[in-house]
Amino acid sequence: MSHPFSRRSLIGAAVAVPAVIGLPAVAASAATSVKFTLNAVTLDGGEQVVSLTLHTSSIKPIDVKALKASQFSVHVSATLPAGAPGGLAFGPYEGPRKVTGVTVDNRGNIVLALESGPTAVGAGTLAYVLAGGRNWAMDLDYTITLSSPIKLKNGRTVKVDSFVQGDLVNPEVDAYSYHQVAGGLEYRLFKPTQGGGKERSTGKGHRPLVVWLHGGGEGAASGAADNNESQLRANRGALGYSTPEAQKIFKGAYVVAPQATDAWMSDGDRYAPMIKAVIDEVVAKYPIDPDQIHVLGCSNGGYMSLKMTVEYPDFFASSVPICPGAGPNFFSDAELAGITTPTWLVHSKDDDVLPWELNSGRAHALIKDSILTLYDHVIWNGHQYSGHWSWIYVAHNDPSHNGQHLWQWQAAQRA
Repeated sequence: MSHPFSRRSLIGAAVAVPAVIGLPAVAASAATSVKFTLNAVTLDGGEQVVSLTLHTSSIKPIDVKALKASQFSVHVSATLPAGAPGGLAFGPYEGPRKVTGVTVDNRGNIVLALESGPTAVGAGTLAYVLAGGRNWAMDLDYTITLSSPIKLKNGRTVKVDSFVQGDLVNPEVDAYSYHQVAGGLEYRLFKPTQGGGKERSTGKGHRPLVVWLHGGGEGAASGAADNNESQLRANRGALGYSTPEAQKIFKGAYVVAPQATDAWMSDGDRYAPMIKAVIDEVVAKYPIDPDQIHVLGCSNGGYMSLKMTVEYPDFFASSVPICPGAGPNFFSDAELAGITTPTWLVHSKDDDVLPWELNSGRAHALIKDSILTLYDHVIWNGHQYSGHWSWIYVAHNDPSHNGQHLWQWQAAQRA
C-alpha cells in the first residue's frame, strides 16, 4: 500500500529572491527562474540538509572558475507542521545557512555545499516535540539570494530573479519503500536488488532479513507528516544495514523497519504479534531464509528486541538489544533467563535514560551466553553524543568480541 504522506509534500513553496545587483558591462541574458532541490543525509545525530542543487543545466556553459561561494547566501525557516502539539519543541529554527563551497555537477547543475555535522546549527529536518515524545518532520522554507550574476564561458551572464524550492531528497531513505500489513503496522523495506543485484527465485529463500525496531521518539503520532519515515531519518539504526559494507557482509540482506503506532513499551504483548505479522508478510513475498532473521533495536526498540525473543524463542537467528529497557518492570528473571536466541547487548555507562546496570547489565547476567559491549561514552568522529545514543556504534559495526565485529557475528548466526 502506498503511504498517504510524502516527505516531499512538506517542501515546494515558491521562494521569491531579490534581483541580483552589480551586473557587469557584458551582455546579460534574460532573467530566469531556477528550481532547487534540498539534499539530505541521515547523520549519526539525525537527518540534515547538507547541500542544495540548483537546476541550472539549461544555463550553460557555466564558467566554473568564476563561481564563488560568496555569491550565494542561504536563509532557512524550519517550523512545526500543522497538527503538531504545542509546548516545548527542540529543533525549530530560523536563520542563515553557511555556504561552504560551490561546484557544478556533470549535468551542469550548481551545487551549494552547506555547513553540516553534529555542531551545525539550523541544518536538521526533524524537531523533537516534548508533548508525546515524538520526532516531527518540519516545514522547511529555504531562500537563496544571488549577489552577482552567473558568468558563462562565452562571456555572457545570467540573472536569476527567483529560486523555486523543490523536493527534499535523501537517497538512503528513498531506497526504502512504503508498506503496511492489512489492519496492522506500517513499515519501510529495503530490498537488496535495489543495489543493482538480481534476485534469484529458489525453493527456500537465501537472503537474510534484518528487522530494525526504532526508539520511542520515532513512533507514529496522529497527524504527523513523517509517519513511517522518522525511523529512517532520526538516526542510522536501520540505514547502517543497507550500506554497501553491511550488504557485503550479509551477502545481500532485506532490511525492514516497522513503525509503532505509539511506543513499543506501551504494550509489548500487543506489538509482538504485529511485528511478527510484518516479518511473515515480507518472508512470504521475498526469497528470505527463515533461519537468517535478525532482530535488533534501540531503547524502546531494544526492549522490543528482547520481547520478540521471549515470545518467539526459536524464531530469530540473533538479537541485538541496544540500550534496552530490561529492568524488572519490563521482564521477570524467568523471562530473560529463558531467552535462547544468541544475544549481543550494547550500552554506554553514561546512559542516564536507561542506566546500563539495571537494564543491559541485568539482561546479560540472566541470558545464557549473551555478549555485552559496554562503552564509557558515545563518541564518534571526535564528537561526544548523549550517553543514551549507543546505537551509533552499532550503525558503524564498531562493537567487537573476541576479535569479531557485530555484523560479522550476526551474519554467522542461524536459528
